[in-house]
Amino acid sequence: MASFSNSLTAWQDTIAAIATAQGVGALGILRMSGARAIDIADKLMPARRIAEQASHTLQVGWLEHEGKKIDEVVIGLFRAPRSFTGEDVVEFTCHGSPYVIQQILDAVTKMGARVAKPGEFTQRAFLHGKMDLTQAEAVADVIASQSAAAHQTALHQMRGGFSHALSALREQLIGFSALIELELDFATEDVEFADRCALQSMIANAKQDVAQLVDSFKLGNAIKQGVQVAIIGKPNAGKSTLLNALLQDSRAIVSDIPGTTRDTIEEVLNIDGILFRLIDTAGIRNSTDEIEALGIARSLDKMRQADIVIYLFDLQTESDDDILAAFSLLQKESRQFIMAGNKADCHPSRAADLPTDIPVVHISAKNETGLKSLKKQLVDTVLDGKSIAEQTVVTNSRHFVVLQQLLKGLNDVADGIQSGLTGDLLAIDIRQCLQYLGEITGTITHEDQLDFIFSKFCIGK
Repeated sequence: MASFSNSLTAWQDTIAAIATAQGVGALGILRMSGARAIDIADKLMPARRIAEQASHTLQVGWLEHEGKKIDEVVIGLFRAPRSFTGEDVVEFTCHGSPYVIQQILDAVTKMGARVAKPGEFTQRAFLHGKMDLTQAEAVADVIASQSAAAHQTALHQMRGGFSHALSALREQLIGFSALIELELDFATEDVEFADRCALQSMIANAKQDVAQLVDSFKLGNAIKQGVQVAIIGKPNAGKSTLLNALLQDSRAIVSDIPGTTRDTIEEVLNIDGILFRLIDTAGIRNSTDEIEALGIARSLDKMRQADIVIYLFDLQTESDDDILAAFSLLQKESRQFIMAGNKADCHPSRAADLPTDIPVVHISAKNETGLKSLKKQLVDTVLDGKSIAEQTVVTNSRHFVVLQQLLKGLNDVADGIQSGLTGDLLAIDIRQCLQYLGEITGTITHEDQLDFIFSKFCIGK
């Protein structure tokens, strides 16, 4: 994409874009932003004298261009700076015909607006100080959210939750940096304005906070992308039956013949607002069948790639040694896993005799009993006993990378204090930490970085 952030004239343009999805609908929306937005709307609807109307009002009337009526529309008027972009904004709500809305776009571009680039409305909001960069990126996350958890997390970011978590640290670092810089002006007098003990304590707390944010990315990424759950076990353990029971649909073929599932089957299940990507795998056993063996190899790969593994075993046919071996394997693989004993309704005495040091969820995939407990266990494994609403969760890989750099920078500051590093070198390390914080929130940005971030937005936002 050609850079438009490095052109002053580009930001003086009035931009326009269709803000509703392609296709026929009851309504369509086109938005304009820029210095000429109100003037263009005024000329398209002269009967309503748009230019004379107050901000945050709606006007109903016919749009006319080149002597022809286009459509009867509602115009929403938002004067600068009280708008999404911080500029004059006009939104046309028309009938949802693709032809009609394209006619309006053609009319406004002929009158001096240009078609907006992806994310340009939100980029203008960022550049006009309506939001910081983390909030701007959260706008795209809200649009892309596919679950309640992803939506809630993105809204928290958009309201500035992540920014607030970093702002206190930034202010403290700036304060200490200023005092250390002041010390450099009095270097010959050997004075210390910055309390090293207080700085050391603050850095220790900051490291803990940033480390928690870094650790939260695992949860955040799972919420945003979905949690991969591999259902593994021996042939005829009931894996496909469990998948069908969880989905409430006959998605996988169920048979008493061992080795029926020969390849992985993937489906998505929403549990308490979190998307779980369930993967039914081929039964794990030694097989001379070339195709089944290939399926088993894929099952093992899926197990290693999954965020959570459900190991399903038949309470009737599998021994304690079998179950202990599977338990040890999953522990060795450092997997987050759930041991699920199937056919518990048929073999209640066997369920009671299992080794007490192995936590097991008892279910009957066929009769759909115990599934509520299994689903709860899945959610608890993801959230680790925490509420999404109670914490700031990092979902953006760019933030994650910079936070890792910030944590390293804070470690450098802590090591410098411990070793008695001179003020000038300590100041360099603190400034580097401020640089990382600025990259996250957008107080320090590069044009190429902005172009890349906003190019991933949809046009019209």
